[in-house]
Amino acid sequence: MDAYLNLVKRVLEEGVLQKTRQGIDAFTIAGAMFEHDMSLGFPLLTTKKVPFRLVATELQFFINGITDKKWLQDRNNHIWDEWAHPLKAPYGHSAEHKQRMMEERDLGPVYGFQWRHFGATYVSYDTNYEGQGVDQLKRLVEILKTNPRDRRMIVNSWNPSVLHLMGLPPCHYCYQVTAVDGKLNLLWNQRSVDIMLGLPFNIASYALLLHLLAKESGLKEGKLIGFLSDVHLFTNHVEGAQLQLSRQSQKFPLCSISTESFTSIFDWQAEHSRIINYQSHPTVKFDIAV
Repeated sequence: MDAYLNLVKRVLEEGVLQKTRQGIDAFTIAGAMFEHDMSLGFPLLTTKKVPFRLVATELQFFINGITDKKWLQDRNNHIWDEWAHPLKAPYGHSAEHKQRMMEERDLGPVYGFQWRHFGATYVSYDTNYEGQGVDQLKRLVEILKTNPRDRRMIVNSWNPSVLHLMGLPPCHYCYQVTAVDGKLNLLWNQRSVDIMLGLPFNIASYALLLHLLAKESGLKEGKLIGFLSDVHLFTNHVEGAQLQLSRQSQKFPLCSISTESFTSIFDWQAEHSRIINYQSHPTVKFDIAV
């Protein structure tokens, strides 16, 4: 995972210290690219432990268009706990605001809703949206199976008309798949990149999505590429970043991934996929900036 570590090093060396919405300054660069060839292994970091179970359950959450964070909590996944529908629990840094955001289960029309119901009128997390809006993911899968050389297989999470209803406007806001020489490639765009805490999850999540789409289409797994805009490293993450850079990245080989009993990406569940021979350096704790 030298591509990731080189990017961390670049942000530390070249980043300009900037104020942030969260109140914690961050070393920031404008524009970068991450690239990984999936034939080399599954890109789960080895310089710290990344919990694949959380990555997989969140992706299942997105694929199914769910916007109720209790669905994640019921699966012991708490990465969305601090966010909430802004009209039901307005964003703020006070203890009262944070408590209300924690208690509100509705996230608003975030990622999965846009993937599966783009353009539908959002009401609440427990509304039935079947047949409403544009099912971008279903359309992508259909095109991938019938015309894999199509250059319009794009899923967009950025819907300007409802950004004010989202617990968090999408950071990774668009992805595209291409098929070249019998291999499926996935390219994603990300407007805001928390390089230490968020990006390792983003890499693993889109790698898993690439893996599932390759199984869906019968194509081999190709390249995973991220186009990254505002890449930042919070000042309270510097120590953890330096620790990871001090570790031997080549000490452990990349793991592989296996998905059993696969029938369709729409029937897939997180427990169907498992990583094989994952070894890493110990966990590095990073506080989340909300």
